[in-house]
Amino acid sequence: MKHQSILLFFLVFIAIACKNPEKENPQSNNVITSDVINFWNAYDHIVTTQDSVLQYNYLDSLYFKKGTVGLEGVRQVRNYTAQDYIEAINNYPKFWNSIRENTLEAPKVSSKLQVGIEKLKTLYPELKPAKIYFTIGTFRTPGTTIDSLVLIGAELAMGNPNTDTSEFPENISHLKAYFATNPNKNLGFLNIHEFVHTQQKPRVNNLLSSVIYEGVAEFVTVQALNQPSPNPQIEFGKNNAERIREVFEDEMFYVANFGKWLNSNESNEFGMRDLGYYVGYQICENYYNQAEDKQAAIKSMIELDYENESIIEAFVQKANYFSTSLNELEQSFESKRPTVIGIEQFENKSQNVNPSIKAITIKFSEALNGYHTSVDLGNLGREAFPKGTLNGRTWAEDNRSWTIPVELEPNKTYQIFITNNFRTPDNRPLKPYLIEFKTR
Repeated sequence: MKHQSILLFFLVFIAIACKNPEKENPQSNNVITSDVINFWNAYDHIVTTQDSVLQYNYLDSLYFKKGTVGLEGVRQVRNYTAQDYIEAINNYPKFWNSIRENTLEAPKVSSKLQVGIEKLKTLYPELKPAKIYFTIGTFRTPGTTIDSLVLIGAELAMGNPNTDTSEFPENISHLKAYFATNPNKNLGFLNIHEFVHTQQKPRVNNLLSSVIYEGVAEFVTVQALNQPSPNPQIEFGKNNAERIREVFEDEMFYVANFGKWLNSNESNEFGMRDLGYYVGYQICENYYNQAEDKQAAIKSMIELDYENESIIEAFVQKANYFSTSLNELEQSFESKRPTVIGIEQFENKSQNVNPSIKAITIKFSEALNGYHTSVDLGNLGREAFPKGTLNGRTWAEDNRSWTIPVELEPNKTYQIFITNNFRTPDNRPLKPYLIEFKTR
C-alpha cells in the first residue's frame, strides 16, 4: 500500500506539472507583460545612483537582457537606445511616478483584449494569430508592429489625464493632449488597430499608401468593435473634410510633406497632427459604403497589395474620395514643380566645355528656399563627379540660381545630378535634372 500511495502521489504530481497552461489561462501565451515588470525593477535600481556606468549596467542586465522578443522588436522599430532610456529616466521622474501604477495593470487587461480579437475574427475569419507584448519605451509609440507581433508602448498607451507631463520639453509636449484623450481606457481599440496591421501586406514609401494603410486599421477596428474611434483626428477630419481633402490632394505627392500628415509634430494649417489617419479612414469608409458585400470589402481592405499600383488606384477610384483621378492630381503636382532652366557657363550635354571653368551656375525657373542643398552622383558614379570645395557653394541673392566651384580635367565626361532635395519656400520639390558634359 505504501508503494501504491507513493506511485499515486507521483502520478498526480506529474499530471499537475504537465498541465497545459494555455487551457488554464488562454491568454498567457498571447499577451506578454514581463517587460513591464522588468523595466520597473531596472528603474528602481537606476534611480538609486548617479553613476552613469552603474545606470547603464542596471538597464542592460535587468531590462534589455531579460527582455522578450517584443522588447527587441519595439527597440528596433523605434530605434530606442540605452541612452534614450537613461535620459528619460533621469529627466522625467514626475512622469514615471505618475505612470507606474497604470502600467503595472497590464497583466489584468489580457481578457479584455481577447474579446476584441474575437470580434475582429468574426469580421475577418481569415485572421492569423499574433502575440501582444506590453513594453516600456521612451515616448515614440503607444503601439506598433513588427512581423506578427503587436507591440504596446505602455508608457504612452496606459496614460490618462493625470499623467504628469510638466517636465517634458517642447518636442514631446504634444503628449499632454494625447494623455487627455484617456488612452488607458482605449487599450482594446489600440490593440485591434495594431492587430490589423499584423494582417496587412507591407506598405510602400509614399504618403497615399501610408494613409490608406493606417486608415484600414482604424476603420476595420471601428467596425469590429462597433464603436467610434477615440482618436480626435477622425472627428476633426469629419468636421473639416473638404479643406483637408483639398490640402491633401495638393501635398500627397510631396515626399517632404510626409510629416505633416503622419507620426510627426510638423506644423500644418489645421493645428492637428496625424490627419493622414482621417484621410485614410475616409477613403476606407467611402469604399465600404459603396460595396454590396461588406465582409468582402473588409477582406479587400485588409489584404490590399500596396506594391501593386493598379490595385491601389482601383481601390481609390472605387472609394471616390478625391475630386478627380490620381493621374490628373499627379499631373497637377508635376505642373507646379520648379525646374532647372539652364546652366550659365554652357549648354547641358555640351561636348566641348572649357576645362578652365572654375564654377558651374545652375538656373531655376523660380526662387527656391536658399538652403545649402547637396547634389548627387549620376549613373557614371563618383569618377564622373567634378572635384571642388563644399564651402564655395553659394546662392544668388534672388535664390534663382546656385553656384558650385569645380576643378575640371581635359577630355573627360562629367555628371552632376540635381535632386528633388531642392525646394521652393512652400516645399514644392524640384524636378530632378541630370547635368552631363564633356571637356575639350
